[in-house]
Amino acid sequence: MHVSFPMDQDIEILENGETVRDFIDCKIKELDSVENQQPFFVANLDCVLKAHLRWTKNLPRVKPFYAVKCNYTPTVISMLSALGTGFDCASKGEIQLALSLGVTPDKIIYANPTKPSYHIKYAASQGVDTMTFDNEEELLKISSFHAQANLVLRIAVDDSKSTLKLSTKFGATLSSAGKLLERAAQLGLQVIGVSFHVGCLCTDSLTFKRAIADSWHVFDMAKSLGFKMSLLDIGGGFTGTDRFVNFDEFSEVINEALDEFFPSESGVRIIAEPGRYFVESAFTLAVNVIAKRTIMNETEENCDNAESGPDRTMEYYINDGVYGSISSVLNFPEATIEPYLHRAVGSSELKYKSVIWGPTCDSIDKVLENYWIPELRVGDWLLMDNAGAYTLSICSDFNNFERPLIYSLVSADTYNRFMHGSKYLQTNKEGHSGPITTINGSDFTQDNLQVTFYTDCSLTKQDFLWSASQPVTVRFNIVTHQQDDTL
Repeated sequence: MHVSFPMDQDIEILENGETVRDFIDCKIKELDSVENQQPFFVANLDCVLKAHLRWTKNLPRVKPFYAVKCNYTPTVISMLSALGTGFDCASKGEIQLALSLGVTPDKIIYANPTKPSYHIKYAASQGVDTMTFDNEEELLKISSFHAQANLVLRIAVDDSKSTLKLSTKFGATLSSAGKLLERAAQLGLQVIGVSFHVGCLCTDSLTFKRAIADSWHVFDMAKSLGFKMSLLDIGGGFTGTDRFVNFDEFSEVINEALDEFFPSESGVRIIAEPGRYFVESAFTLAVNVIAKRTIMNETEENCDNAESGPDRTMEYYINDGVYGSISSVLNFPEATIEPYLHRAVGSSELKYKSVIWGPTCDSIDKVLENYWIPELRVGDWLLMDNAGAYTLSICSDFNNFERPLIYSLVSADTYNRFMHGSKYLQTNKEGHSGPITTINGSDFTQDNLQVTFYTDCSLTKQDFLWSASQPVTVRFNIVTHQQDDTL
């Protein structure tokens, strides 16, 4: 079933037991029938929801601000917005995208320590007031173009246990933090917090503890200069699967460190900037084999594998590659890419050592080599799971190959419970009893009403009962957080 998602976004509802794989099968059949084997992504929004629920359970004090740079798909942003997350934007364009999808300025942190002046000016014009800095020149720009901004000092932390290290490019050292804070005070700017980023695909949970301790020291420096510090941003580095690290383990270390250095009674609001965490496992990429060739081996070095074809190496060309959605080969070489055949593979089919190339004219465009797989046919489809992070967002137009299509899916249960909207409700949760006629001062007799619940307990549609004097349309945002939901 096809429906129109908020902001005219397209979404497919999986009904009557239909699965994501069923949808992929139908879509491949459809594309083959019109001889248009364009690559495509399938975004399973149920996975985004599950990630959100796991986050709120594991890190109840940490409000996620989704890193828009990781994946720009509008349906993902809209769903996360409906779930109450904030957004980490790194440019004018990302801010524009978030605002265009209904995100309010107070739910955005402009988390780029080195910003173009006209981007700062744009943020100011849109009411995006919270932004990071890590150097004096940035303070001078901000003082000229957004003097009322709420500033967050980005510090450099140990990222030696991360695949992609960021502290070589961003972050003030602890030895320079004091001088930057003094300069901010001289310029009459308001510093409200500290941020850090442990790097992408961090493998050591204790890195977070050390970074949180470093942040506490910077808080002390700032308070001694008269700044009212109220925000700690623990950045990103969270994976979308448990292949490299265990999210439960990381959560335990982070919670213990927060309780030690920034306990609840401190009043400090904690946020993070997860990107990969929310979308990596939610996306599957489907690509088509557009060409192949056979290279006969001159030696029989592969003869020890009796089930494999020893006499040749197969080379395949697919219609997406490292200049497109599979750039992780270059950017994250430790990441595992494991394409598998969409069609059924017979038990007697031999596997051949294979090379998989992307479609462009550059020899760098190599997706995999020494990959053992049954012989492919031109026209076969390959699927790649865990393809949601830093794929779509860093595609290029090299050789002008078309970018993949995107199909967003959600189960009927998820859509009905969280995304279809609801009408007058009352809750049986403690603190709310009997019919609710007002919440946060909003009169329930108005049409098209949007209400946000701020609560320290988890709420779902099942927690509410109908209570209406007349039909109206009400959209409910259920926000699980003990403190104010604005920066």
